[in-house]
Amino acid sequence: MDRQENMRRIKGKNTRPEVLVRALLRELGYPGYRLHRQDLPSRPDVAFIGRRKAIFVHGCFWHGHDCRKGLRRPKSNADYWVPKIEHNRQRDTKALIELERLGWDVNIIWECDLAPKKRPELRAKLLEFMLA
Repeated sequence: MDRQENMRRIKGKNTRPEVLVRALLRELGYPGYRLHRQDLPSRPDVAFIGRRKAIFVHGCFWHGHDCRKGLRRPKSNADYWVPKIEHNRQRDTKALIELERLGWDVNIIWECDLAPKKRPELRAKLLEFMLA
């Protein structure tokens, strides 16, 4: 399988981490969200329109998080991946600024926050975000 075919198989929507965050939101009593709204900057993974709250679920590697997985350097094709990940970081920052300028509260959930040991912290973070 060539690289292009491999990249096509990587999901961008409804990933396992996104589905888990949505399940936690429903458990906390917040089911009324919309998904991947195209009318909002960078299409938040979850958007509460009336509350003006947006949640992004970011993969640590793809978005250059400062955790162990996000700081890992690509072993192959680094000339492509390093600028690509930096571009993703810049795009994320721009979208965050634009959403906040439009009056939205934004929360970023990182893939590493979804580990079973960290779930109580994640639940608390989501609840605090929704109540603010």
